[in-house]
Amino acid sequence: MLVVMRHGATSGQIGDVVRAIEDMGYRARPMPGAQRTTVGLVGNDGRVQESRLVGLDGVLRIIHVSQPYKQVSREWCPEDTVVELDNGVKIGGEDVVIMAGPCSVESREQILECAHRVGAAGATVLRGGAFKPRTSPYSFQGLGEEGLRLLARAREETGLAIVTEALDTDSMGLVAEYADIIQIGARSMQNYSLLRAAGRAGKPVLLKRGMAATIKELLLAAEYIVAEGEPRVMLCERGVRNFDTHARNLFDLTAVVTIQELSHLPIVADPSHGTGARAKVGPMSRAAVAAGADALILEVHPDPASAASDGQQSLNLDQFDALMVELHAVAGAIGRRIARAVVSAHG
Repeated sequence: MLVVMRHGATSGQIGDVVRAIEDMGYRARPMPGAQRTTVGLVGNDGRVQESRLVGLDGVLRIIHVSQPYKQVSREWCPEDTVVELDNGVKIGGEDVVIMAGPCSVESREQILECAHRVGAAGATVLRGGAFKPRTSPYSFQGLGEEGLRLLARAREETGLAIVTEALDTDSMGLVAEYADIIQIGARSMQNYSLLRAAGRAGKPVLLKRGMAATIKELLLAAEYIVAEGEPRVMLCERGVRNFDTHARNLFDLTAVVTIQELSHLPIVADPSHGTGARAKVGPMSRAAVAAGADALILEVHPDPASAASDGQQSLNLDQFDALMVELHAVAGAIGRRIARAVVSAHG
């Protein structure tokens, strides 16, 4: 439910609405807007006594949010959410942000070389896994905290923001200490205790769609994070399970458009996992930008053939350079541009 205040409603009148909502046992979320303030009511599973609200001074009307995901819906907030990172990069605005880097942090030399090259080419966020969820328990699981320290070193040298995954509630605090964006991976999309922890970690969250999740389920997962008090959530389309064998997953480009219709949160596209094949990453990257994605997250490795994980879908550094030229052209054709680095990619 949203309580829409009249234009010019005083802080005292808004406070009266907040107190009335809290007196009924719910939480109130005041949201100042360009024209007027709305106050969101959260925590209700059913009908609310509207009569206690509509008669208060300054209240214009009551709006019922019909979707089961409340705070992430466009009904709740018609204006796009823009997530601003510490390095000044904005995700969800006019610019298209490029996140790039290896699937796994493997060594100091590997991550620093990759960071400098993708930054020089125009990426503004460095991706890299320190903790890796792998299908096989015998596969490379990541360097852990040492990987986080190497990512932090790369940030110091390049100015790139860092996005990296938290696997469980035990590692959430450690990841939040180092990362600019906490990633919740596809395998964890419906790990509700992890989502709640991410919502309390104090950092922006990149939430990936589960391998067999509907868009509604993705939005409800995002609601868990926002309900804990973290509004800076980005949704990621990374492909869903498919019966065909020509690609690792079915890269659902319609999800980009559908999510923008249903939610105010930024939408990120991951054509690396979405296709699982290096030759398909470029075409699907161009298509995702054309479809309106707010950001791309791409796997890039100095030597994909020797990568500890996902080498088959990783671009090499020269391929990434060439793709960036193409993405500038596609973004320009639809009236957008690729986000520029806020600081020099060479420190």
